[in-house]
Amino acid sequence: MSKTAPVLISLKDVSMQLGRVQALQGLNFSIAQGEAVALVGANGSGKSTLLRLMQGLIQPTQGSVTQADLAAQAFVFQKPWMLRTTVLANVALAAWLRGSKWSDAKQAATEALQQVDLLTLAQHPARTLSGGQQQRLAVARACVSQPRLLLLDEPTASLAPASKRELEALMASFKSQGMTLIFSSHNLGQVKRLATRVIALDQGAVVFDGHPDAFFAHSLPEHLL
Repeated sequence: MSKTAPVLISLKDVSMQLGRVQALQGLNFSIAQGEAVALVGANGSGKSTLLRLMQGLIQPTQGSVTQADLAAQAFVFQKPWMLRTTVLANVALAAWLRGSKWSDAKQAATEALQQVDLLTLAQHPARTLSGGQQQRLAVARACVSQPRLLLLDEPTASLAPASKRELEALMASFKSQGMTLIFSSHNLGQVKRLATRVIALDQGAVVFDGHPDAFFAHSLPEHLL
């Protein structure tokens, strides 16, 4: 990544209180265009909260989050929710809601489904797809408007090995095309394969931020992973 790459997200003194839980505390970092950032940490360390905050779904209780262009980013949840309609319509509706004409939205959806290898299932009810297929459909729905930044929350956590490989291949393809990725993962092999940067969280605080090689050489406590 070039040192002159534009910053897409910047966090300054960010903390997040959820009831009595300090979900995030004292976060200060920026993410630039072209990075592939893996968020790692134990369950409850704040990864999902951080992703939602960077997407703008929630606001910090302290500090500020600056986004270069909120409309140019998309989010894929760990367990995607499918509309009760066809595979094609699930994707086309996402483009239509962003302002495309319906005919253009369907064309964009067709291209997105081809990219994730689901075009042959375009007219099938989305809720009848397998878990891996639904996750790829969620990626197509997120990417139909060609975002610069894609955030993914444990995208392969509940998938079979073959589906994990398919989704990783998609993420690698997006990365090679210059899309910025931020993804949470407990799969350290996946982090090694995809990430250009690792941010490790423990009890809502950043305990490591750097290159994957340095992360895997770092003596972090096992409970963080």
